Amino acid sequence: MVAALEREVWPLIRRWRVADREYGGKNIRFFEAEGSVVVCGGIGGEAARRATEAVIALYHPSMILSVGFAGALNGSLRVGDVLEARYVVDARDGSRTDTGSGAGVLVSSPSVAGAEQKAKLGKSYGAQAVDMESAAVARGAEARGVRFGAIKVISDESGFPMPPMDRFVSADGSFRSGSFVLYAAGRPWVWPTIFRLTRNTARAAEKLCARLAGENVFSVSAKVS
Repeated sequence: MVAALEREVWPLIRRWRVADREYGGKNIRFFEAEGSVVVCGGIGGEAARRATEAVIALYHPSMILSVGFAGALNGSLRVGDVLEARYVVDARDGSRTDTGSGAGVLVSSPSVAGAEQKAKLGKSYGAQAVDMESAAVARGAEARGVRFGAIKVISDESGFPMPPMDRFVSADGSFRSGSFVLYAAGRPWVWPTIFRLTRNTARAAEKLCARLAGENVFSVSAKVS
């Protein structure tokens, strides 16, 4: 499974084995359980691509899942709702991946989508949710002949006033938490939005991990090389 950040899947992986392994000249942290592995590669398509390449090269999985948070593109989805997408669309070029199971459309955007951008993406692609990584994971899996799926949980609803998160994402896909705290500290009017987002993401992580564990998505094999 490929996620962006550990907090998206922490309720699931907090008791899993930690393995720090080298790939492509970089140290990458993996979380291992019997027959399964999770890598939290960072935010955005490039980070997801690197993580996908690493986990396939080192573990040889029979299936790759893109998991984590997504934003709702219409009012039908609420915080904590889980979407197993049938189609994943890359907003950069319109390419589409059929996962072969699930329902609905998930679109991957190169940037964090606010309310206005969500409305445009939903209309343009007939999608129900947006993330930043699934299309890159899908492309990496397809290039290496590995089955792909996407299971996402709604962490922000369609009209949610998302703070300007893009400016705090580093080139390697990490989130610059310290800089974000400094930004928020001088803007008390954004505190209610941030508190709400924090609460929503915690709830979303619990819902996603309950779904992943409950549906036994770990029936895929993962062999360490």
